[in-house]
Amino acid sequence: MSAPPSAPDAPRRGRAPLPEWAGTATRLVHGERRADFNAGAVVFPIYQTTTFRFPKEHSEAAGDAYLYSRNRNPTVEGPAAILRDLEGGEDARLFASGMAATSAAVLSLAGAGDEVVSLTDLYGGSRSLLRQFLPRYAVQLREVAEPEARSPEAVVSPRTRLVVLETPTNPVLRVHDIARWAAAAHAVGAVLLVDGTFATPINQRPLALGADLVVHSATKYLGGHSDVTAGAVVGPRALLDRIDPHQELGGSLDPFSGFLLHRSLKTLALRVARQNETGRTVVAALERHPAVERLCYPGRASAEEEQLAARQMRGRGGMLAIAVRGGAAAAERFLAHLRIIEVAASLGGVESLASRPAATSHRHLTAGERARSGIDDGLVRLSLGIEDASDLVRDISEALDASAGTVA
Repeated sequence: MSAPPSAPDAPRRGRAPLPEWAGTATRLVHGERRADFNAGAVVFPIYQTTTFRFPKEHSEAAGDAYLYSRNRNPTVEGPAAILRDLEGGEDARLFASGMAATSAAVLSLAGAGDEVVSLTDLYGGSRSLLRQFLPRYAVQLREVAEPEARSPEAVVSPRTRLVVLETPTNPVLRVHDIARWAAAAHAVGAVLLVDGTFATPINQRPLALGADLVVHSATKYLGGHSDVTAGAVVGPRALLDRIDPHQELGGSLDPFSGFLLHRSLKTLALRVARQNETGRTVVAALERHPAVERLCYPGRASAEEEQLAARQMRGRGGMLAIAVRGGAAAAERFLAHLRIIEVAASLGGVESLASRPAATSHRHLTAGERARSGIDDGLVRLSLGIEDASDLVRDISEALDASAGTVA
């Protein structure tokens, strides 16, 4: 029997760094080229391990070495590097969910005696976090609604240490001026945290507009296939260093989820471009439908927001909301008659989803609070996927007809 072939003397050919002129889609596909880890594999491998050998015997003083996956794991650092590059930040941290990312950021940047300013138009989970936990740490929360939210300079105070902004907002898709909010926050020494989940870095880059940190529920568009739960925070290392201890409490992303996120990011530019186009098509088809009482889409709320969206965003995305004429009962009839679009929570996947925020993401708000935020009982949020746009238009239109009783 012949001996097995010996290992080659020369090291495997490494991957040259991407050229500076490489575009966004190219960088998403190729990611951070790290030949020292992947042993020549084209697809970045899963390091499904909880622990690593110490680089020095009986010593944890290992600097940047991998020691324990709750702290650092090379599989997780792959997609983190892509998001850092995509957002234009110094570094990025990945978490086990979007709420883990948001809570780590908020709770590490606000302390006793501080004031946190936030919009009332936030994802329901984020709003619950601010309301339920900040008072326990003697942090004052100031919630800002329309039209006060259009004058950030009059909202912040010398006590403000953190501003939490979401744009476009969930679920009514209002657009807020990130640069103006950043200037107002910085004038009083506060940090501006922007939730960019709806826009994605393809359509909007908050850091380039002056924000200090951007947070994502990577479960949504970044993951994009409804099969991974993850979150991300991107920004300067000085702020991320303050967030790290909260991540190490147990909210870090596991290697397999990191692998799935890495896989999904490769097609982010393609998926978002398709969803941008589908969003425009569906909005145009629904503008005059008699069963639509109100249509929410980035830029539609006012001429000011249209100008802002055109300046601040590169695309409007695949999210929209419709207030179905007839209230909650009509909205439920609409949902029951959808044939392609799934009725489910979440958003940003390749499949289209529909939900009624008053009964799901914003159910914890009082009826008055929902009304002040524009969340009618008949409001339906639609997350458009990558199906044929004509099929989605037909599905929505026929369900709207059924909601009004105009078809059998």
